[in-house]
Amino acid sequence: MVRTILIVAVILSIAAAYYIYLPLPSTISEPWKLMFMDSILRGVMHVSFLAHNLGLSRPFDIAKYAASWDEIKGPQSSPKIRVTETTFGGVQAQVFESTAADQETRLKRGVVYFHGGGWTLGSGKMQTYYFQCWSMAEELDAVVISIEYRLAPEARFPDQYNEAVQASKHILTAKVLSRYSIDPKRVAVSGDSAGANLAAAVAQQMALDNSAPIKFRVQALLYPTLQALDFNTPSYQQNGHIPILHRPLMARFWLEYLNGDPRLVTSLLANNHTAPTPSQEIAVAKAKTNWTKLLPVAFQKNYKPVVPLHGDPMLLEKLPGLLDVRAAPLLAETKVLRSVPPAYIMTCEHDVLRDDGLMYATRLEEAGVDVTIDHYEDGFHGCLSFAFGPFRFSVGFRSFRNYTRWLKENL
Repeated sequence: MVRTILIVAVILSIAAAYYIYLPLPSTISEPWKLMFMDSILRGVMHVSFLAHNLGLSRPFDIAKYAASWDEIKGPQSSPKIRVTETTFGGVQAQVFESTAADQETRLKRGVVYFHGGGWTLGSGKMQTYYFQCWSMAEELDAVVISIEYRLAPEARFPDQYNEAVQASKHILTAKVLSRYSIDPKRVAVSGDSAGANLAAAVAQQMALDNSAPIKFRVQALLYPTLQALDFNTPSYQQNGHIPILHRPLMARFWLEYLNGDPRLVTSLLANNHTAPTPSQEIAVAKAKTNWTKLLPVAFQKNYKPVVPLHGDPMLLEKLPGLLDVRAAPLLAETKVLRSVPPAYIMTCEHDVLRDDGLMYATRLEEAGVDVTIDHYEDGFHGCLSFAFGPFRFSVGFRSFRNYTRWLKENL
């Protein structure tokens, strides 16, 4: 009996080690901790997709349920930070207010923040985002407004975008800014991953909106996803199986956002939505994602563009959002980019989205916009969020410190 138990234990240990272990680059931050954390996340996603395949739930339902366990229950204030829940233009939000200047007349910085999660997962109430916004408010002596936009599948593009713009327009009014003692000349828009996508799109729209006299002073984008025309940029090719954002999962998130059939993942990954002889509209869009011209040579390395032999033009008819600048801010016209505020863009070497951020930085610089690129050679997707919570990484602390320092110096 004891021998049997030992054999079973050894087999389970080997199976667990096999599931946990991933060959990772030696330059990535704390690889064994990252492997363990990623195994948990992958396990949750596998169970979530399995339940969907068995007809028990929708694709991300179990993942959402698991994430909800990490949420802070109700606003929790302290003597230094006051936290409240409210709505802006009908969109829910948490407000983190530094109380340092409550007895003074001076105005504070303001940051409108959009959390990540592939437009499908996540919440500003999750511990990582909650403590991030709390710490930002304290470090910057600011008011940080974390927007709770609706998620897929209840909301699909352009719902998340519309809510992000709606909330931002409501916040950027003299009445609201005065209520929170925010300096109208010192308001930033920021976000990470899919939230950075919304932040970039909002920055473009608000810069063009002549009905909004108060503008964002800066934009701060953390490892943004900005296009879905090329799933084979050098960073997608290099980091396709690197935690925590694997290449197929990013394609799946785009399909959730754009209300596409999840069976199209394989076609997107093969770039079949970009035909070898594209229409004029597609050719113009592809020029704005041409990494052979937009990426510094050091990041191109020895990778080659992936061009499908035949392609499927019908994919763009099924997914028109792929060419919509509201979903893909990298596709904006140069005249639009000229109007946006100065940008901080964080990128990570071990992230499929690295090149989205770097290409956007190039396009902004070519349009005459001041850009700060903050690149982490040991960074991975989502690393800044791991300055907080149970899984803390050194690159998380460093990236958060540099991010808040830039905001403090430029806002």
